Amino acid sequence: MFPDQRPRRLRTSPAMRRLVAETTVRPSQLVLPMFVKEGATEPVPVATMPGVVQHSRESLRKAAVEAVEAGVGGLMLFGVPQHKDAVGSGGCDPNGVLNLALRDLRSELGDETVLMSDLCLDEFTDHGHCGVLDASGRVDNDATLEIYGRMAVAQAEAGAHLLGPSGMMDGQVAAVRAALEEAGFTDTGILAYSAKYSSAFYGPFRDAMESSLQGDRRTYQQDPANLREALREVRLDLDEGADMVMVKPAMLYLDVVHAVAEIADVPVAAYQISGEYAMIEAAAAGGWCDRRTAILESLSSIRRAGADIVLTYWAVEASAWLR
Repeated sequence: MFPDQRPRRLRTSPAMRRLVAETTVRPSQLVLPMFVKEGATEPVPVATMPGVVQHSRESLRKAAVEAVEAGVGGLMLFGVPQHKDAVGSGGCDPNGVLNLALRDLRSELGDETVLMSDLCLDEFTDHGHCGVLDASGRVDNDATLEIYGRMAVAQAEAGAHLLGPSGMMDGQVAAVRAALEEAGFTDTGILAYSAKYSSAFYGPFRDAMESSLQGDRRTYQQDPANLREALREVRLDLDEGADMVMVKPAMLYLDVVHAVAEIADVPVAAYQISGEYAMIEAAAAGGWCDRRTAILESLSSIRRAGADIVLTYWAVEASAWLR
């Protein structure tokens, strides 16, 4: 009796391994997060995220065109304003940095890509929380929802195809959907950050956003210890009309990605966050891993867990490797 060598025979060459690969990563499944900084005249490097910059409006246009030409499936925009206030008024301002950038890219790219926008107050508030605060300093959920509705209309008017409510407010999907419908934006979709965990790995992102946050967001973001709670949040967002759902972070939460993919009847996205990006970049810079292999392995693991869409800062570079 010969030993069963069928598995090994299917690994004998790169061509054979490609042929039988159970999980694939395609450029069209990748979304590039991008930062645009108000008042910037040239790209500003983010020190804790090697290779990532805060764009000027002009450099954002150029980089967005390059991403689309590389085959990336979508772009997720974040604004870095010069001025902040207690209610995040810059998020609703048609002339705020994020809404101006959305107009720029919609004018430049039309429908050639899926233009997404972060729908949250944290980048626009002087306290750095994802919602407005009440007299006791706690996030006021219902008052925040009213502002989210106005932000949603402003972003839709600016040209976003898909809005990403990321504040983990109760009822945020329903509030955004109602505001869009009332304003006539029935075709504008919602990518709900349904399972967004209070993670230690957001640090580099907060540097990129020049966050004003003092304290933490544990009262409204998910506890890293909980899975059933995340599934409950996903079901609520689906019931409220989410067109897609998101798990964030991705790599340390692959069990959550898998569980969400099992119950969701809409596309599932996972966000490979700044700390996950920075870890691999640091390890590669130290010579502790092969950078390209580690990046592609990380993306494959997220897809294997069940994500249909991966938000990653390597979207353009990885797309060149995957073509």
